[in-house]
Amino acid sequence: MTTNILIVDDSALNLVLLTSLAESLPDSTVSAFEDPVLALAACRDREHDLILVDYMMPEINGHDFIELVRKLPGYQDIPIIMVTTEDEKDVRTRALQLGATEFLAKPIDVTECRIRMRNLLNLRHAQVLLKDKAKLLEYEVEQATGALIDREHELIARLSRAAEFRDPETGGHINRMAHYSRLIAEQLGLDKHFQELLLEAAPMHDIGKIGIPDHILLKPGKLTAEELAIMRRHPVIGASILAGSNAPVIKLGEEIALTHHEKFDGNGYPNGLRGKDIPWSGRIVAVADVFDALSTERPYKHAWPMEDAKAFLLQNAGTHFCPDCVRAFVSAWDQVLDIHLRFNDDVIIQEESTLTKA
Repeated sequence: MTTNILIVDDSALNLVLLTSLAESLPDSTVSAFEDPVLALAACRDREHDLILVDYMMPEINGHDFIELVRKLPGYQDIPIIMVTTEDEKDVRTRALQLGATEFLAKPIDVTECRIRMRNLLNLRHAQVLLKDKAKLLEYEVEQATGALIDREHELIARLSRAAEFRDPETGGHINRMAHYSRLIAEQLGLDKHFQELLLEAAPMHDIGKIGIPDHILLKPGKLTAEELAIMRRHPVIGASILAGSNAPVIKLGEEIALTHHEKFDGNGYPNGLRGKDIPWSGRIVAVADVFDALSTERPYKHAWPMEDAKAFLLQNAGTHFCPDCVRAFVSAWDQVLDIHLRFNDDVIIQEESTLTKA
């Protein structure tokens, strides 16, 4: 490991001696300056592993130099040796206060100087290794955390897919409604972290349909009153599946599952929440989910034209839907159309077919 040593002394003779001693150390590169101003400029340009500085210098003395160096980025822990006379006790005390690490007395003892430099360089190397280990540990923690987040996202995706297999909805639907949801949150000016959580959590809105019997969930005709009551249990079932997690995205998924069928006028289910008693997540997903259900093909219905689906939202703002969410959605209509095309069902099905064959 190459070490960079900086020497500052206005005496040419001392500078030659100290430079010679420093260069005798293994793998050392020495920068020597008679002018402390130039030495400071060199410190700004590169980081050094050890500094030797004389006290008695014109313009900037040793104290001033140490004080200025310690303020530079990366120089808080660099070892500094001050060269001074034995009887200058006040000078040494002040130097310690400013950040000096060691002292060399004049006249300079060659053996003592070499030993002090070697010891301080060993200390510096230990500091660098410790910092590197801390960085390595930080990196490993980041990698482990990232792996946990990836597994969490994978679990969410699998849960959402499980609900798809029990319902005639498509992979395109959960992608579109999730991106519609984030778009609404963005237009509302909600926190960016919430926007990203919503994108991840929205696909879990119908996870509770796992608990609905097939003869009801897949029934092609109109449900009876008793069947409808069972179907309307899926928000509670979904919330119970997701309940008890400490993961923010799962907690938000629980909230969405429970509230996305509530209506702004209080006539929704399962709890008949009204207006702002419905959390943002439930109000947003209600708009995104219904719009996509209307505007895309299903086995039991034809797709509505996009403009008709938008008109339905506007007509039902304040009753079924939160007016703020509807306004936010239609205000970004070009982006809505882009999402609709980007996650087209035909494209999703083709991609999934290719993956299956592979």
